[in-house]
Amino acid sequence: MSTLAQTNANVFTDKDIYSNLVPPHGSSTLKPLALVGDALQTAIKKAQTLPKLTLSSRERGDLIMLGIGGFTPLDGFMGEADYLGVVERMTLDAGGVDGDYQGVFFPIPITLSTDAATAKTLNIGDDVALYASDDDGGELMGVLSIASIYTPDKVKECTSTFGTTDPNHVGVAQVLASGDVYLGGKVQVFSQGEFVAQYPEIYKTPAQTRALFQAKNWRTVAAFQTRNPMHRSHEYLAKIAIEICDGVMVHSLLGKLKKGDIPADVRQEAIATLIDKYFKKDTVIQAGYPLDMRYAGPKEALLHALFRQNYGCSHLIVGRDHAGVGDYYGAFDAQKIFDTLDKDALITKPLKIDWTFYCHECAGMASAKTCPHDAKSHVKISGTALRNALANGDDVPNTFSRPEVLQILRKYYASES
Repeated sequence: MSTLAQTNANVFTDKDIYSNLVPPHGSSTLKPLALVGDALQTAIKKAQTLPKLTLSSRERGDLIMLGIGGFTPLDGFMGEADYLGVVERMTLDAGGVDGDYQGVFFPIPITLSTDAATAKTLNIGDDVALYASDDDGGELMGVLSIASIYTPDKVKECTSTFGTTDPNHVGVAQVLASGDVYLGGKVQVFSQGEFVAQYPEIYKTPAQTRALFQAKNWRTVAAFQTRNPMHRSHEYLAKIAIEICDGVMVHSLLGKLKKGDIPADVRQEAIATLIDKYFKKDTVIQAGYPLDMRYAGPKEALLHALFRQNYGCSHLIVGRDHAGVGDYYGAFDAQKIFDTLDKDALITKPLKIDWTFYCHECAGMASAKTCPHDAKSHVKISGTALRNALANGDDVPNTFSRPEVLQILRKYYASES
């Protein structure tokens, strides 16, 4: 078991991680729900006597984020009042079990499900042990103290979160496949799963990234969200942000993706190589976080900004089709949604950047906002196009991706063929 005590206990009480950086969301301090030391050992022993619930991969990632304070100010999985408030208004109506953060903005419900038969055996006030699935190692991950048992409106939830109820949408399919009953309540978290051991160089908690920013004397930090290796367009976006902010955190999702996406270890190597070869030293930090993708487009962009605020970032880079999948969202819907928020909803703000590309006439990277040349001079760049070209063995020009990155990706696709 990879306990939170091994990586976090020495930094959670460090007041310096809050000075000069944006505060955590809805709180003056991070709210990690991890147990450490003797309390952890006692709770583990007790949990082994409790009824068991098995977490989906998405729920496990959410639980780990709750444990490390990534979802501050939440105190656990959402009860019915908070669930409905988020689905209907993006607001935590109850503010948790104790009402400590009532009215705080939250864009996507963070929920735990079970089947109806299991739900009938449970009562409010019960404690249940939370285990990863066998596919995720079967580990004891934590305990839920049940404060709410309710039937979700999955049609409303999917419409709110994904803008569609189409079961072909990856995120919608996950919600529809989840249990028919949701359980809300406070959690105690025991573990970070495999992430600490598997990604020791890049996996970091919010307390750790804040401490790192402070050590570098960074005050403004832009997060670059990615589930793909970085191509030339991504590189350009990050470099624009470096011109504006003290530094950039390239923040890679380390949880599960949809079929066909490039695995995290390959992305990690490709991104590290790009940073080493093409960025000025001490302007970029590579980090990773434990969530699965929801592919919720605009709503997920808001969630990305929220938890990057907890990680200490003042800005989130939002380019074309942020967190999108298929044709469910417009190219810049994820930028537009920020304009609908109350000004105090989020402190972390979007850096909105137009469609970027290599222009042969400009002889360099440009955007639709800066380049005067016809589209025939542009090399449009996307992660999907890059994956397809590599999977098919097609030539990929250096105007699309750096040769050192392409070498790593070709090696991966050759191993898969």
